[in-house]
Amino acid sequence: MSYLIVGILALALLWWGAGRKRLANLANWRAAAGLLAIGVFAAAAFVGVRGGWGKAILLVLIGVWLTYSARWPRPARPAPTGDRMSEGEARATLGVAAGATTAEIQAAYARLIQVAHPDRGGTDGLAAQLNAARDRLLKG
Repeated sequence: MSYLIVGILALALLWWGAGRKRLANLANWRAAAGLLAIGVFAAAAFVGVRGGWGKAILLVLIGVWLTYSARWPRPARPAPTGDRMSEGEARATLGVAAGATTAEIQAAYARLIQVAHPDRGGTDGLAAQLNAARDRLLKG
């Protein structure tokens, strides 16, 4: 039982010592809490099999709390404004200079879309961004 109390005290010190807001914003907290929850569930199973039902229930509750804390929502990203991409953003996306010709723009687009196309392991969002940048530069 003493190891349980020490573990709870360590978690409490980590929680209050680091500050709730700062700890919740740490990206690594999600992974660490998930892994710790798996370990706590395994410990609960071990203790339960050996007959310590009270400790096992307490460990399961701690595991549930850790699982819940690992699923805290991340801060929402700002919604896209819907405005068209500026020419500077389009050039930066494709990596072309201000005086780039149509052929240079097409070549940069072809090179990038080969990597970013969803059929080749890329994402829909990145492919759409490349398409929008190409359209903005070619169609003005």
